[in-house]
Amino acid sequence: MPILNEDTLEQAALGWLGELGWEVAHGPDISPGDLHTPGSERESYRQVVLAGRLCAAIQRLNPHIPAAAQEDALRQVLAPNIPGQVQANRQFHRWLVEGVPVEFQKDGETRGDRVRLVDFADSRRNDWLAVNQLSIQGPKKVRRPDVILYLNGLPIVVIELKNPADEHADIWAAFNQLQAYKEDIPDLFVYNELLV
Repeated sequence: MPILNEDTLEQAALGWLGELGWEVAHGPDISPGDLHTPGSERESYRQVVLAGRLCAAIQRLNPHIPAAAQEDALRQVLAPNIPGQVQANRQFHRWLVEGVPVEFQKDGETRGDRVRLVDFADSRRNDWLAVNQLSIQGPKKVRRPDVILYLNGLPIVVIELKNPADEHADIWAAFNQLQAYKEDIPDLFVYNELLV
């Protein structure tokens, strides 16, 4: 019988997610490297959104929107420029649910539309990725959450696991760890929809 510890729980969670159809990746494998490093999906350790996956999802889900407007939506999501973590998270949630508002020229008129970030009607059209041990550089510290769940390149779920054999590693310890993450790597929580 395997020893039950935090790593065992993490690997089990990744296995369950994989069985549900999630792609699974190890954080160091998608971390910054040169442009020719296989698997690298981040330009820097500060980057929390997987921009390539988000760009591909925007193109796939919004073929009726001109490319320039798609790029505008991508820029808005990557750099929301909204003061305050809570306000930025609320804005992102609206964009996630309703789409990102854009304007473009068509037939000599300025038109408005919304760029969808997620296909809510057909989940198979979305990109599902579970990443463990992803190092993120915050303003002062580097943190490495146990598991981050990405939807179309957007880090929407953060999972904190604790060793069940440690009597001090309870739900409150996990809660406190998540609060520390909010403080130390605030960029991740602009996009977060759920803490587990």
